Amino acid sequence: MASLTLHTGTLQPLGDRLLVKVASKEEKTVGGIFLPDTAQEKPQIGEVTAVGAGTRNEKGDRVALEVKAGDKVLYSKYAGTEIKLEGVDYLLLAERDILAIVE
Repeated sequence: MASLTLHTGTLQPLGDRLLVKVASKEEKTVGGIFLPDTAQEKPQIGEVTAVGAGTRNEKGDRVALEVKAGDKVLYSKYAGTEIKLEGVDYLLLAERDILAIVE
């Protein structure tokens, strides 16, 4: 099987999906204790890097997504598909998995 190398510029989400760059994990507690990978919480915040064109309504008109590239978002804990591009962690999410835009 041939290997496939993807770059962030070559990945365009479809429909109501978006690509989110995952924020880095907290490696130590507030008290200064370092946590092993197995004890670290999965981040639920990230930055949107690419968005799909949106969905279509009953009339066939395109409905754009509420989020846009550059937005910082809070998403559901177990949502999306994890992807590693150029050594960076990303999630491919549906817009319904976004809980809030962080301002």
